[in-house]
Amino acid sequence: MSDKPIEGRMTAEATGDVVVFHIGMRINNFLAVRSWWPVFQAMPRMLKELSKDRGSGMLGYRLLLGGPRLMYVVQYWESREKLLAYSVAQDKAHRPAWAAFNQRLREGRGKVGFWHETYLVPAGAHEAVYVNMPAFGLGKATGVVPVGRRGERAADRLKAA
Repeated sequence: MSDKPIEGRMTAEATGDVVVFHIGMRINNFLAVRSWWPVFQAMPRMLKELSKDRGSGMLGYRLLLGGPRLMYVVQYWESREKLLAYSVAQDKAHRPAWAAFNQRLREGRGKVGFWHETYLVPAGAHEAVYVNMPAFGLGKATGVVPVGRRGERAADRLKAA
């Protein structure tokens, strides 16, 4: 999908359950590069790995900045089972990155922060609208369709599933 705006009102094509996963880091001490740089570098490797593996369960993601100290990723997954399977897979990039981060956490005395949040959103409990936007968020992860196909009002789209 391109970054060209799609004219009109669109909605995410997703109709089933969705897992929304937020993960990020906060630089608490800019001078402690050895503490935060490896954490900063680990996420692109994981996203690249997941993007190449269609069976991983990650539908899409968006990198975001929350000011100079905070970087985070919003990810969309097809199931919690696939998200959790990736998190513990011995042959994937996450496990060694997590082990290295935990080691730095013990040594770093709070120089870098880390957080994640996981939301399990059942079918019928999510809806989206994009007006004159490129595919974005859940719509970019699952595709977009004209709003009319799913209901003109948010309440209609929430009931449709």
